[in-house]
Amino acid sequence: MNEYQLAKKTCDVSVGESVKIIRELQGLSQNELAALTGIPQSTISAIEHDKINLGIERAKILAKALKCHPAVLVFPGWDVEAAA
Repeated sequence: MNEYQLAKKTCDVSVGESVKIIRELQGLSQNELAALTGIPQSTISAIEHDKINLGIERAKILAKALKCHPAVLVFPGWDVEAAA
């Protein structure tokens, strides 16, 4: 008997929204994240508003500062079962 049940997906999250959510969960402002990463605050804002692409290199830098795997930022809505 499985005592865990998969959570139901309730909303879609964009790449930018995932960056913002994780940043806020870490208790960081955009300016603080900019200072940690060397990525300008204006670029972080543009990423969070999905105005520019995150890109692999920026994903690696942000993931290190946000203490998460880059895939969490790049593929926020990845459905493993649908991809199989």
